[in-house]
Amino acid sequence: MFKNLPVIAIEEHFWDRELAAQLEGAEGRRSQKQLDRLFDIGELRLREMDAHGIEMQVLSHGAPSSQKLDAAISVDLTRRVNDRLAEMIAKHPTRFAAFANLPTAHPEAAARELERAVKDLGFKGAMIHGLTNGLFHDDKRFWCIYEMAETLDVPIYFHPSFPNANVAAAYYEDYAAQYPQVIRAAWGYTIETATQAIRLILSGLFETHSKLKIILGHFGETLPYQLWRIDSALRRPGQAQVDFRGHFTRNFYITTSGHFSTPALVCAMMEMSMDHILFAIDDPFVENHVAFDWLKTLQISDHDMGKLLSGNAKKLLKL
Repeated sequence: MFKNLPVIAIEEHFWDRELAAQLEGAEGRRSQKQLDRLFDIGELRLREMDAHGIEMQVLSHGAPSSQKLDAAISVDLTRRVNDRLAEMIAKHPTRFAAFANLPTAHPEAAARELERAVKDLGFKGAMIHGLTNGLFHDDKRFWCIYEMAETLDVPIYFHPSFPNANVAAAYYEDYAAQYPQVIRAAWGYTIETATQAIRLILSGLFETHSKLKIILGHFGETLPYQLWRIDSALRRPGQAQVDFRGHFTRNFYITTSGHFSTPALVCAMMEMSMDHILFAIDDPFVENHVAFDWLKTLQISDHDMGKLLSGNAKKLLKL
C-alpha cells in the first residue's frame, strides 16, 4: 500500500526460459541481478513487491519477445509460454495477472491465441514488442488481432524493441559504442514505438475499430508532448482527414514505466486526463525504489493518486 492506496504495476517483466533461449543475445547482455529477477515469478519477486507495497504486478515477457521468433516455431512456442505463465500466476492469483505473448508472424493464429489467453487463461490483453519481420503493426494483415482485442474488450500494449537495423545503422551507429543506450532506452526505443503508434492512427485503424484500446509505456513515448504539433500539422491543406489528437486521447492509455518525471506527468494529465494514465515500473529493468522515490514527491490529489496507482488499471484491465 502507498498512502493507504493499493498499488498495481502493469509493465513488469519476466522471461520464459524456452523463449529466451531462442532469442539469446538478441538485445545485449543482462546483468545477473536482472536475470535472477526475470526468471523468478515467486518468492524473490513477491518479497520485493511486499517491500514496496505493490499489491499486484501485471506480467509480460520482456524484450526480446515473440516478434523476433522464426515463423515456423512461433505459434506452438508462444502457446507454451502463455501456458507456463498461467501456471505460475495460478500459484499467486491475487498477486499476478498477465499480458499474453502473441505469434504475430502468423496474425490469424495470434488473434486466436489472444482469444484463448483471455478466455481460457484469464489474461488481461497482450503485449507486442517492436516490429514483426520488419513490418510495423499498422499493416492490414495484423488487423485481425485488433478486431479480436476489440471484441474481447482488452488492450494491446506496444512495447519497444530494437530498432530496424537500417535505422539503427543510419541514426545511431556513430555513437552506439560510446553510448549504447542511445539506440535503446535513451532514444531508439522511443522513436520506433512512437512511430508505431502514429502509423496505427494514420492507417485508419480506429475508424474501423473505434473501441480498440492501446497502451504505450514510458509516458506515451513522447507523444503527449507532441500532440498539438502533430495534430496541427496533419490538419494543414493537402492532408487526408484524421482526428489524430482525438484518437490518441480516446483510444490510447499511457504508463509511467521507466519514466518518473513530474513535468511529464503534468503534460500527460493535461493532454490525456488522469483517466488514461496508469502506474508501471518496468521491473526489473528499473528498480522498484526509483518509482516509489518519485511517487513520494508528487503533489496531486488523493483522488488522482488513486486512479494512477490502481483505479485506472482495475477499470481498464477488469482486475
